[in-house]
This record gives sequence, structure tokens and C-alpha cells, in this order.
Amino acid sequence: MASDTREQLLDNAEALFAEPGFYGASIAAIANELGLTKQALLHHFGSKEKLYGEVLKRISVRFDDLSKGEELAAFDPIASLQAYLLQLHNPTTLSPNATRLLMRELLDNKRRVDTAGTWYLKAFLEGLIAKVKAIPNWHNATDAEALAVVYQLLGAINYYGVSTPTLTGIFGEDGYAALDQAFPKQLKRLINAALTAR
Repeated sequence: MASDTREQLLDNAEALFAEPGFYGASIAAIANELGLTKQALLHHFGSKEKLYGEVLKRISVRFDDLSKGEELAAFDPIASLQAYLLQLHNPTTLSPNATRLLMRELLDNKRRVDTAGTWYLKAFLEGLIAKVKAIPNWHNATDAEALAVVYQLLGAINYYGVSTPTLTGIFGEDGYAALDQAFPKQLKRLINAALTAR
């Protein structure tokens, strides 16, 4: 399969998994949406689980790419982590589908938890733990303490990211645009408060 075709299939599969989740998207519906037969999709990816894994792996690589080349890391680990988390919030950095899928993978995984062979977001979460523990007043924190604070920050980012349609419906386009302008500033305050309070 050509690389462009594969990427297009993964883009479409990401969108399809993001909306109803892993269990809500049948392999037949995914194949149909992608313009393939079920057999052709299975030929390329092997199973629905493997297709889902490829989608998550690609998102995980995007997360990892965001952290590369951070020049602030050696000088100001709080600014480095703040910049990284703000990139996760930026809808041009990650699509709303990736944000929605991240939320689903972290929160909506009860049936898959016992059979998941690979946790594609593990490296992402471990990287965030390391970023928190690079902050001087967090050096002696346990991994659990660092994960707790970063998980709360991820929750704020992802909850906001998946709420766009509802917030636009409630407050209208102009109201949402004003909120969207205000959110990064408030997110910075939240990050600073969480990381300097320890």
C-alpha cells in the first residue's frame, strides 16, 4: 500500500474511531466509509484492533514530535512543559479527532484493558511524568504524584478540546470565539499554579 494511501486510510480511521469509540465503530462500517471491502481492510491491517493500534501509534508519534527540539527545556522546565501542553491544546497541532480519541483511550477503555497488548500512550504519559519531575520543586515527587498533576492538566485541555460543538451551541460563534481567545491564558495560569504550588 502506498504511503499516501495508508496515511489517508489512517486519517479516516482516526475520525471514525474518535466519534463512537473503538467498540462503536464496526470494521464493516469503517471499511465502507473508507471505500474498501471488509476483506480489503483486513488484508491491509489484519484486524480492527491492529488498525486502532496503528491510529494510536500515529497519534503517539505526533505527541513525541511535539516535544522534540524544545530549546527551553534546559533553562526553564516549567516553560518547556507549559509550551508542550499549550501545543496539545492548539487545534492546528492535533486534530479534534486526535483529542477525542485520546480522551476515549484514557477514559473509555473498560472492555479493552485486560486484552490490550500494547499501550501506545504509555510513552507519552511517561514523558510527561519526566517533564514534571525535571521541575526543581518536583524532583523528589513520586511518579504517581507527577502523573496526578499532569493528568489533571490533560483533563482540562482535552475536556475543552472535545467541548467545541456544545460550547458553540450554547454561547454562539462569537461567544465561543471569545472563550477560545481566553482559554490559553487561563490554561497557562492553571499550569503555573499546579507546578509551582508543590
